[in-house]
Amino acid sequence: MNLAQKSQATLDVFGELESETKQFVSESGLSCVSGCGFCCANPKVPASPLEFLPLAFDLYYKGMAESTLALVENKDEEASCVMYRPQSEDGRKGFCGNHTNRGMICRLFAASARRTKYGKKDLIICKVLKDEKPAAFLQTSERINKDMDIPLATAYYSRLDEIDQALCQQFTINEAIAFALELVLRYKFYEEQEAEVIA
Repeated sequence: MNLAQKSQATLDVFGELESETKQFVSESGLSCVSGCGFCCANPKVPASPLEFLPLAFDLYYKGMAESTLALVENKDEEASCVMYRPQSEDGRKGFCGNHTNRGMICRLFAASARRTKYGKKDLIICKVLKDEKPAAFLQTSERINKDMDIPLATAYYSRLDEIDQALCQQFTINEAIAFALELVLRYKFYEEQEAEVIA
């Protein structure tokens, strides 16, 4: 599988996750608070280069890959995700600059669960949502262990592992985006070189 195919395979996994999360959100009533950027402002969010290949290809085709890579490289370690657009002074309000091509971690948050060591499903959710929607949080926490379907984060990470285990290594979010951009820029450079040789 070449890099473009790996990106498409990742998008296919995202598509399946999207339909599962839509079903869960409509049934649970839990979804991120509009305009909240609490998680996006966290520079330590873990992510893999593979989950940002679709973003890197999208930025490449828009002519923004090199400038975005330069932006990431000029940010310090405590900077929020390069795609995040803060709308408040403390950075906790804002939106994603490329929501369509957000990573796996962004898709799973508030719409998936992990298993505890006792095998119980545990919602992956933030303090903001717990505080804003306490009744829905408690009801959903009970129902996901009875009669409500919810995507399991580990199952989806396993699907990405099957595409390319090496590219599933975890970094901070900006490091993962930079890695994906470098891979795509190198891939497209060699692809263009080959095309010139054939021509």
